[in-house]
Amino acid sequence: GTSIGGVPSLVLVFSGKRKSGKDYVTELIQKRLGSEVCCVLRLSGPLKEQYAQEHGLDLDQLMGPGPYKERYRADMIRWGEACRHQDPGFFCRLATRGARQPVWVVSDARRLSDLQWFWAEFPQQTRSVRVQSSEKTRSQRGWSFTTGVDDAESECGLDSGIKFDWIIINEANAPSLDEQLHPILQLAEEAASSSSVTANQ
Repeated sequence: GTSIGGVPSLVLVFSGKRKSGKDYVTELIQKRLGSEVCCVLRLSGPLKEQYAQEHGLDLDQLMGPGPYKERYRADMIRWGEACRHQDPGFFCRLATRGARQPVWVVSDARRLSDLQWFWAEFPQQTRSVRVQSSEKTRSQRGWSFTTGVDDAESECGLDSGIKFDWIIINEANAPSLDEQLHPILQLAEEAASSSSVTANQ
């Protein structure tokens, strides 16, 4: 059937706090590599789809950045926890369904169970990347601390105890993102070219 995705050559699993700029960084990578080579997968996409279905909500608004999503965020987090508790790979499987490109960029891992699923399914291919920004920079981008969200596992689950393969500092005074992403893009290009070799044999 069509539900089984291809086997990726490289899986880059990104995490970072709200407003750290992980979407910006992951979109930059996709732009550099091209969408034939690289797809961006959001674990929150299928979570919001399922949540909207079960609660009769407007999916477009839930996917957007506005106040609608914020109204449901804390409940959506709790609901997602309950689903993951029953099946830790639930949202990971939904998000990767149908992915065909050789390079997968997972833009929003939030908990250890997300990382563990990719490490278990694709042990050779998975690399973890953390996007970091100071609280000052994040507030300039519109972040403000919200109890029940910023102190919940969905924001803090990957704060400690994990040795990331790369840490990207997304700050005005840090080295340019191009410079910081160079080794990651290089690895991705190698992965993509080795996959096209095997595909054409």
